[in-house]
Amino acid sequence: MPISPIRITAYTLTNALGSGVDASLHALQSGRSGLRPCDFQDVDLSTWIGRVDGIEGQPLPAALSRFECRNNRLAHLALQADGFIERVDDAVCRYGADRIALFMGTSTSGIGATEEAYRRRDGRGNLPDDFQPATTHVIYSITDFVRSYLQLKGAALTVSTACSSSAKVFAAAQRYLAAGLCDAAVVGGVDTLCLTTLYGFNSLDLVSSRRCKPWDANRNGINIGEGAGFALLEPEQAGGKGSLLLGSGESSDAYHISTPHPEGRGAALAMRLALSQAGVAADEVGYINLHGTATPSNDAAEDAAVMQVFGGQIPCSSTKGWTGHTLGAAGAIEAIFTLMALESGFLPCSLNTEQQDEALSANLLLESVQQDIACAMSNSFGFGGNNCSLLFGCDR
Repeated sequence: MPISPIRITAYTLTNALGSGVDASLHALQSGRSGLRPCDFQDVDLSTWIGRVDGIEGQPLPAALSRFECRNNRLAHLALQADGFIERVDDAVCRYGADRIALFMGTSTSGIGATEEAYRRRDGRGNLPDDFQPATTHVIYSITDFVRSYLQLKGAALTVSTACSSSAKVFAAAQRYLAAGLCDAAVVGGVDTLCLTTLYGFNSLDLVSSRRCKPWDANRNGINIGEGAGFALLEPEQAGGKGSLLLGSGESSDAYHISTPHPEGRGAALAMRLALSQAGVAADEVGYINLHGTATPSNDAAEDAAVMQVFGGQIPCSSTKGWTGHTLGAAGAIEAIFTLMALESGFLPCSLNTEQQDEALSANLLLESVQQDIACAMSNSFGFGGNNCSLLFGCDR
């Protein structure tokens, strides 16, 4: 059943391409990747990463020092771009701080702080006294920090469903708004580089030693990145023009802990549910931002799902060749890339992809194009078959 659209009245993102929307859009338009050979502290791996510059030199404000970790530092850095804080403050004046909900997605939160604390154990194996896991390590840390920093007092929760985490926060906000549990919502996702993800994905043979190549015949794995993205969601009648969340679709494969259903059944269901909720036909969609991890099984499963739902006509691309796979932040960051495509008409190519796998049939963009579109989808599919598709529109 179609639902009322939700207005996206502000958004911001920070990733390996830079801080703020303009930095990302300029990089996409100029063909500049944010990937670099791995230079993350204490990591000895032959791979490429999407690292955000400047985090190390920007500690949190003293009043929020209890949240001190790389993940919360990145959130703080991202929130300061694009006038986002001012837009949230305006919403607080309109609705009240207790009527603005907060939904955050992350996969590892501040586990980097735990890694650092572990390296500082004393001779008896005790963790240092200054280690505060409740405000750094736990997955609610990022939500607690953002809520405190923005001085929000409404409902707040963290979604942690692997790589679909911060796509699902849009769906959560949609439900809370429809139920009258809030009048507006801040949604976002933040994940940062750490040893756990770099070495963990490497142990699964999923990390590529080259720049990742989504949909390529010679793709062989992911590059891990870090990033943060935030959006302010309000009822459509909030006024103005711009982007809208038209619908969301969620499903669960329950097929395998780390491999999607080979026929893309769960992914196809999520896309169909998003279309149905929005009351939009498949042929009305002008662009799909693919999950596109550049692993053999994930790309093949998503391609099968796209072909089932849309066929091979709609332009598609993966933006992970630009930023790396930002894990729990990917949903929010790539949703914002999709909003940028809607509003600018610039559809980014799948960077680094040289020759599309002949077994894959989606209409992958090997070159960026300028094309006005009215509707676009963003896909986020996580470990364990946690799938989420978001459908966005734009009125001008």
